[in-house]
Amino acid sequence: MKHQLNIIIGSTRPGRAGPVFAEWLERFAREHGKFEPVLTDIDTFKLPVLDEPHHPKLGNYQNDHTKAWSKAIDAADAFVFVAPEYNYFVAPAIVNAIDYLSREWKYKAAAIFSYGGVSGGLRAAQALKPLLTSVGVMPISEGVALPMYQKLLDENGAFNASEQVQGGAKTMLNELLRWSEALKPMRAA
Repeated sequence: MKHQLNIIIGSTRPGRAGPVFAEWLERFAREHGKFEPVLTDIDTFKLPVLDEPHHPKLGNYQNDHTKAWSKAIDAADAFVFVAPEYNYFVAPAIVNAIDYLSREWKYKAAAIFSYGGVSGGLRAAQALKPLLTSVGVMPISEGVALPMYQKLLDENGAFNASEQVQGGAKTMLNELLRWSEALKPMRAA
């Protein structure tokens, strides 16, 4: 049985580019053949700023949006965060979405597919890693970074990945699978 890979679209901003990159990555991961990729768009869950009255460690969720988010994240074996860089940092929607849960994240590996200006979102990716470790996620070092991402979209807004991006994505998925397989006994315990 293939490991489920949740490709998390981390921007909720109108006019965002994240879905374009996530949809490309979903197709690429499906062709890669080692994961069952699932697009997971934070925006569809309509998570307000954390509004649960109980600590996430208790799993005593009161709101339907939290219960739906919990179910989506719990089903995953691994993650790729499609993460834009906002003000040299990770998108607030990602931070908020991570803070909603606790046990659902544990013992799963994550990679980061970042995009932004000159840094390609690398500052956001580096800021995201300690947050992921605090909820028990193993962020891997392999990832994809897209600098000046607007120039990578054609006139119709489509993304045609270069050989370099495809090679990076393949390396990222291969390493993510190794970690996901290694952590599987811990998820089962």
